[in-house]
Amino acid sequence: MRELFLTPADSIEKAVAALTEPAVVYLKAGIYRQKTVIAADNVTLVGEDREKTIITFDDYARKIHADGNEYNTFRTYTLCVTGNNVKLENLTVENSNTDPITAGQCVALSVHGKLFRTENVDLRSLQDTLFLSPFPDDLVLRYRNFLPREQLYAEGGNLHLFRGCRIFGSVDFVFGGARALFYGCELVSLSDGRNEGFVAAPCHPLAEEVGFVFTDCAFKNGGAKDNSVFLARPWRDFGKCAFINCALDGHINPALFDKWNDTARDKTARFSYRGLSGTGLAPADWARELSAAQVSSIIDYCNEKFNC
Repeated sequence: MRELFLTPADSIEKAVAALTEPAVVYLKAGIYRQKTVIAADNVTLVGEDREKTIITFDDYARKIHADGNEYNTFRTYTLCVTGNNVKLENLTVENSNTDPITAGQCVALSVHGKLFRTENVDLRSLQDTLFLSPFPDDLVLRYRNFLPREQLYAEGGNLHLFRGCRIFGSVDFVFGGARALFYGCELVSLSDGRNEGFVAAPCHPLAEEVGFVFTDCAFKNGGAKDNSVFLARPWRDFGKCAFINCALDGHINPALFDKWNDTARDKTARFSYRGLSGTGLAPADWARELSAAQVSSIIDYCNEKFNC
């Protein structure tokens, strides 16, 4: 296993691109103002200090790209991972744009590889902080000549773990169609000047059996209004989320889930929950309370895949 030691003066992307074997890349504390793609497989990035090792950039959806088009949500990332078996530890990934109402979406981390893991990591932005591919089918067609192939196509098997992480955002700040497990994480809702917020926005196909699973997580208020934030809303039909043994602050709306504007996605969304602690909760009647046996099955799956 090769080891690299980088400082903010070094290019993370260039250093990783030159690797020909599995490696651990150690990042000295500091500000890495770099828009970065990790395309290599079997790479671990380890920061010296979670809050002081910061990879940051500030692209936003309405910014004009060199090709003359707007960046669009999916080119705004600060860090984009297309390699397989990549892990992040003990660092922060940030999109520093602070005005999504005017500037549009602002992705911090975009993940397209298989078997991605994070531990003790902060992800910071406002709208669309964390994207986990695959895309919904209609966007694969729409972006065929817009996004690089390795960022557009996912052939199944995407499986990700977020352990002990803090994810900050305001609207749809965990979104996509991957199978992802969030264990012991804090999901912190910030205020961006709007009256409503949403944590998760899944777009899973009907064939996906797991979706996003939040276990033993805390949904924290970082400045949002009381009762103004929903745990999830379906970005596409059949989006799937489970929330198990999670603690909810008072900013979470008692209904927990939103159907997404004037759609009928409450008829197809697969949202479920069990063991949530909060005040005055009255979950939407189209969401499903899990049985103890179903929770055990989900936990067994998590332990099998990641030893949660």
